[in-house]
Amino acid sequence: MEFANYQAKASETAIYPKTLEGGVYYTAIGLAGEVGELLNKIKKIARDKAQISKEDITSELGDVLWYLSQLATEMGIDMEEVAKYNLEKLKNRKERGTISGSGDKR
Repeated sequence: MEFANYQAKASETAIYPKTLEGGVYYTAIGLAGEVGELLNKIKKIARDKAQISKEDITSELGDVLWYLSQLATEMGIDMEEVAKYNLEKLKNRKERGTISGSGDKR
């Protein structure tokens, strides 16, 4: 599935306040919550050697993707653009030998 198709289909299921601030806040906070749920599952693997199913992780990653996609939509950003930009940024960092380390502007 292409990002543009996913983004359009995900938007069909969006039920939340659609004001500029409401949509951005809702999706940003939702994204943080879903990342937290994913990390809790990962924590249980590390702490308890828990057997978390691939389906459970896939489900949580899907929730993260939905909120990320909706946040991009609320901000007027195409997910395809995000993916291309990110890959170009990483390619550039790799070519310059700055892929590891910290900081936004490497």
